[in-house]
Amino acid sequence: MNHRAELFVAVQRILPKHALSRLIARLAESQNQWLKNLLINRAIKTFDINMDEALNDDLSSYKSFNAFFTRQLKPELRPLDAGANTLTSPADGVISQAGKISKNKILQAKNVNYSLTRLVGNARQAKQYENGLFSTIYLSPKDYHRVHIPADGQLISTRYIPGELFSVNQQTAEMVPNLFARNERLVCEFKSQQLGHFSVIFVGAMLVAGIETVWSGMEKPGLGAIRENDYSDQAISFLKGDEIGRFKFGSTVIVLFPENAVTLDKNIKATNPINVSEKFGLINH
Repeated sequence: MNHRAELFVAVQRILPKHALSRLIARLAESQNQWLKNLLINRAIKTFDINMDEALNDDLSSYKSFNAFFTRQLKPELRPLDAGANTLTSPADGVISQAGKISKNKILQAKNVNYSLTRLVGNARQAKQYENGLFSTIYLSPKDYHRVHIPADGQLISTRYIPGELFSVNQQTAEMVPNLFARNERLVCEFKSQQLGHFSVIFVGAMLVAGIETVWSGMEKPGLGAIRENDYSDQAISFLKGDEIGRFKFGSTVIVLFPENAVTLDKNIKATNPINVSEKFGLINH
């Protein structure tokens, strides 16, 4: 029994996670020179962030901690796999889990499953992924925090689902039931000529200061009703590898593919690292 993990989860249960996360959001957006420089330098040391990969390595030029945290990388370090039938990773991070969606269940951690319908917040949408494939990618604080689309696609809809803000690290995933279906999240559904429909889901977490998309900016957090937006008539389209959004702190991305649409690469399995734009799998024809 891991008592430290149990204590970590127990503390999370009693913390005012939303209030704490919103406070962090305000600090992270501050343009006070002393504060933002302090936060940036502490983050680099604490999380061992590799600034050699950053397109801009001049720390003083970042207007805020969030500007630093969502920094761009040198493009040559993440070359896009340009194969006509390949999927590419939507993010830098570590594969938490990957595999088949069966009986409306997704694997969260060893011997722990959760409801796909609850995750996406819509039974119709969940049904179209039955017997399909999923992958969950955990972004730690040291990782690149922009999210990219894994295949060509047109944005069809988004669904913001309010919820908890538990940490999404492995310890918490093993101990908090329905973690990803409990946390605040943004479900983005796309339509592709090659794949049919597929989804990219931004999952919020403790201290995540926000989820932002390229089509609507910051997603306003809240504890009220689910918010749905229909973009099907707006022709918002992306090519494989295009940026679609970003996190303001470490979190998780989940991708969903329909039955028989894709084959994931053999390296897409739990605990394996992955980089954005790296080959993720093949589109079946």
